[in-house]
Amino acid sequence: MSNCIPKLFGLSTCSHCRACRKLLDRHNIDYEYIQVDDFKGDERQEVIKEIKRLNPRCSFPTIAINEEIIIVGNKQNDIKKALGITE
Repeated sequence: MSNCIPKLFGLSTCSHCRACRKLLDRHNIDYEYIQVDDFKGDERQEVIKEIKRLNPRCSFPTIAINEEIIIVGNKQNDIKKALGITE
């Protein structure tokens, strides 16, 4: 999984989203962060549609790794395992 760029969908007010970002930052993992509440109108609806495709409950954080592995919630051990992070 070392060549993938995970997508992290989150909200500015979500403490679990911040915890996931800290984990990725602490381990120098490149990732794409999509802060959903920054989008408005049709653009926001498109982002939500993408999240629902990955996670029908549309809960946060949602992390997509190569669209093969979807992790919902602040599951730090699952994230580490999926990305090959060892401590």
